[in-house]
Amino acid sequence: MQEELHLPEAGDRCQRWRDRRPTWRRTSEGGFAPGLHRVIEIPEAPARRFVERHHYSGTWPAVRFTYGLQRLDEEPGPGEPSGGRLLGVLSLGIPMNGAVLDVFEGTRRYTETLELSRLVLLDRAESNSESWFCAKAFKSAASHGIRGVVAHSDPHPRTRQTPAGPELISPGHIGHVYAAQDFLYLGRTRPRRLTVLPDATVLSERAAAKIRRDEMGHKGAERRLVKLGAPPRDDGEKGTRWLARALEAIGATTIHHPGNHRYARAIGTGRTPIRATAYQRPQHQPL
Repeated sequence: MQEELHLPEAGDRCQRWRDRRPTWRRTSEGGFAPGLHRVIEIPEAPARRFVERHHYSGTWPAVRFTYGLQRLDEEPGPGEPSGGRLLGVLSLGIPMNGAVLDVFEGTRRYTETLELSRLVLLDRAESNSESWFCAKAFKSAASHGIRGVVAHSDPHPRTRQTPAGPELISPGHIGHVYAAQDFLYLGRTRPRRLTVLPDATVLSERAAAKIRRDEMGHKGAERRLVKLGAPPRDDGEKGTRWLARALEAIGATTIHHPGNHRYARAIGTGRTPIRATAYQRPQHQPL
C-alpha cells in the first residue's frame, strides 16, 4: 500500500470512466494534444446526460457552470454541443452544505465561491488532459467572478448489484487530480452513516426525510426506489413505514463512512486567502 498522496507512484494515475465503470491511465503516457481540444461552457442538459451515464455516482448536482472538453477533429455525438466530440464534463455548483465554502476569506457563497461537483473524462481521453481541462474551466469561471473552488473526493469503495453479482464501480479515490491542480488539502469531512442503494448510489438524508414527511419532492424519491425494485406505496401508507419496507425489499445497506477528503483552491488573478489550520496528507486507498 502507498501511504501518502504525494508519493510518485500514487500520483502516476489518471482515472477515467465509461458507463460508470472506472479505468486508469498512467500520467507518464502523455499524448495529450491541446491543439486538438477545446474547453467551452455547455448547456446543462447535455452535461447532465453525460455525467449520469458515465460518472460513478450516476447523479447530477445543483450547478452554476458546466464545461465540456471537446475533441475538435471528431463530430459531436447525438445531443452533444456543436464543434467536436464531448470527452469530458466539469461542473461548478452549489454544495449540499454551503458552509464548506467559508474556507475562503472575504467572499460570498455561490456568487464568488463554488464546489467542483463533477469531473469526469471518458476512457479515451489522453493522460494529463484533466489538468488542461481544469485550468481552462477555472479561467472561464474566474472571468465570471468566481474566486475560490472547493472539491471533495470519496475514499469509500462503491459496489453495485448486477444479475452477474456485485460489480465494483469505484475503488475510492483521495484526490490526486486536485493535488495536481494546486488545491490545498483541508482534512476530512465529518464521519456519517450512508444508505447505499443496489445501484451504488446514495439515498440522501434529505430525500429520505421528504418520503417520511410527505414533503414536496417525495414522489420523485419514491419513484427512484420503485425503479430499483421496491413495491409501490399503498394508499394511505405512512411514508416512514413504506420507506423501511422499500429499503428492505431492494436490499439497501447502511455503511459508516469515514468522511470525504476536502480540498480548496483560489482561482483568478488575485489569490483569495484560504483558512487552513493544518496540512495533512490523506492515507492512500488501495486501487
